[in-house]
Amino acid sequence: MPDIRSQYTDSLHFYGKHSPHDLAAMFGTPLYIYNESILRRACREMKGLSSHPGFGVNYSVKANANPALLRIMREEGLVVDAMSPGELFMNKLAGFTAAEILYISNNNSQAELQNALDNGLLVSVDSISQLESLGRINSGGKVMVRLNPGIGAGHHAKVITGGKDTKFGIDPNMLSVIFSLLEKYKMTLAGVNQHIGSLFMEPTGYLEAARILLGMIASFPSQVLHKLEVIDLGGGFGIPYRKYDGEARLDMVLLGTSLHELVSSWAKQHGYTGRFLVEPGRYVVAECGILLGSVYAVKNNGSRRYVGTDVGLNVLMRPAMYDSFHDIEIYRGAEALNTTEPLPQTIVGNICESGDILAKDRMLPEIHEGDILGILDAGAYGFSMASTYNQRLRPAEVLIGCDGSARLIRHREKLEDLAACLEV
Repeated sequence: MPDIRSQYTDSLHFYGKHSPHDLAAMFGTPLYIYNESILRRACREMKGLSSHPGFGVNYSVKANANPALLRIMREEGLVVDAMSPGELFMNKLAGFTAAEILYISNNNSQAELQNALDNGLLVSVDSISQLESLGRINSGGKVMVRLNPGIGAGHHAKVITGGKDTKFGIDPNMLSVIFSLLEKYKMTLAGVNQHIGSLFMEPTGYLEAARILLGMIASFPSQVLHKLEVIDLGGGFGIPYRKYDGEARLDMVLLGTSLHELVSSWAKQHGYTGRFLVEPGRYVVAECGILLGSVYAVKNNGSRRYVGTDVGLNVLMRPAMYDSFHDIEIYRGAEALNTTEPLPQTIVGNICESGDILAKDRMLPEIHEGDILGILDAGAYGFSMASTYNQRLRPAEVLIGCDGSARLIRHREKLEDLAACLEV
């Protein structure tokens, strides 16, 4: 492929039978593209972390909820969570049954909790007040509780979900209150879960949090411990976003070996025969997705070179929200020999916000009008966080099948869609 910067996707044959230019011409830009083979590989890596009976993978649907991708995950043996009625709707659309869905509640209304119960789901609560709310409508039923292990991890404060400076989970010091409410409402504690944060690249913190959680559970009264059906150790598995810098991957072999030993020995020691789950979102879908955008303007303001694209923060929120890094490829096709030494360029979108920046002062070969850019590792928290801000339309999504063919799995929004919920 005669492109300026495409070694990574070339090595994977990411675009199958097509080129980025072909796909941009066929479906327009901005455009999310997913590779089925890479998605299946990630699912199998997660499933392969442990061979312990009952070990499973609970995909966090918030990362990417397209039913076409969810169906592939179901084929690979993953189960899913839901954090809203909308996510539950998407899970059911993809074919997941009640037994394959956990409802991970966070400050939900009683109506939402009731909806989850009506759909036959095990509901996880992350506060004493939510446990009380669920008890009032689910007396005699089952419940899962989310504990805060006191350990957080992640690349940005906004993605750390464990520790004292986060809204998530119940302080373990409140266990006696939990047990009291279980008795009050005659509920069975069927599950326990936790989450320490997102994008960890070393296994140490995750394993330590798992040990802490299992230690807490081991201290439960025997009549509670022996009724547990599921222990969800959480997620946050990171992927190397700096592909062109040779960033090391998370050592899944080391993590899997240690995790398998931990859960197997703990289960044997305590007579536990239920499920152990891990809860990845990003690791499953991030690397299978690339976002294509078109370059429409290039200019200099002072000494800074700006590259203007149609990939605004409404299409990919992560860089503006989390200062996230995404590697960028440059596709020029027939004019690819017209290259330069790398120079600092700031790549921006078409949204009327100063923070609409994809990459700041990034050292890249000189980008020209008419180039197609590929924003790597955009499969997680890409489309799922997209919006119609500035009344820009949300993009289409395309799946590259294992046979290399391209299939539309979400059409681009139309102007009429902006008025779909209006009373005019």
